[in-house]
Amino acid sequence: MKIKFTKMQGCGNDYVYINGISEEVPVNGRDEIVRKLSDRHFGIGSDGVIFINASDIADFEMEMWNADGTRSEMCGNGIRCVAKYVYDYGLTDKEELDICSMGAVKHILLNVKDDKVDTVQVDLGEPIIKGELIPTASTLDKVVDYPIDVLGEEYRITCVSMGNPHAIIYISDTEKLDIDRIGPGIENHSFFPNRTNTEFVQNIDRKHIRMRVWERGTGETLACGTGCCALTVAGVLNGLTEREVDIDVLGGRIHVKWDETDNHVYMTGPAVTVFDGEIAI
Repeated sequence: MKIKFTKMQGCGNDYVYINGISEEVPVNGRDEIVRKLSDRHFGIGSDGVIFINASDIADFEMEMWNADGTRSEMCGNGIRCVAKYVYDYGLTDKEELDICSMGAVKHILLNVKDDKVDTVQVDLGEPIIKGELIPTASTLDKVVDYPIDVLGEEYRITCVSMGNPHAIIYISDTEKLDIDRIGPGIENHSFFPNRTNTEFVQNIDRKHIRMRVWERGTGETLACGTGCCALTVAGVLNGLTEREVDIDVLGGRIHVKWDETDNHVYMTGPAVTVFDGEIAI
């Protein structure tokens, strides 16, 4: 069978988007379909696949899959692109809407230019910082500057969940990072029962950050929206940055604010359509 798809990216974090309302894709075996579509040599090529579905609790549902065929709870760049898709392709005319992922509803504001969505603000809600809820093996109320041994070296991590787990590590130079060696070791460390995303962070100043990310189930990507939110929280917890920062990722720039009034984290960034297509599965 053939399905229609759209390739989209947010700061280079690219996914294959499938309209689950109009396209009939088998529920069983989706992990295999995702691996096939995500393959950069034999498939479309992406960091994963996102199905856009109807929802009983929000305007739409985001069903997000990593490139290795595992499910993920949330994707910041992905949810921005879902918002662009449903507006640009006429599934809604709202410029303010709700999108859910694994039961968690996120509020979205669209910035529309020339009848197309340009940038998107997402309210990611309150960060989770209690160790066992992230989850980690720690029962501490805050896992901040915590030492773990990875491949015979000590790394000091700060852990935050934005609906998915993140470990933030501060380094002096992101360009010299051997991420292909270190990333898998942290992702699969026994300290993280559900594995983890890892952000390697270089603070330029208190309002400007540089970051590289190793995403759980995918590897290094050009951006991670929830990772940018998590590292913003981590920066405040460590007393290193302000609550509102600009984050340079390999694929662009994302703006994040951790609001002191409502404790919510707000992320703003671009959403771009690359191309439409049809493929046999």
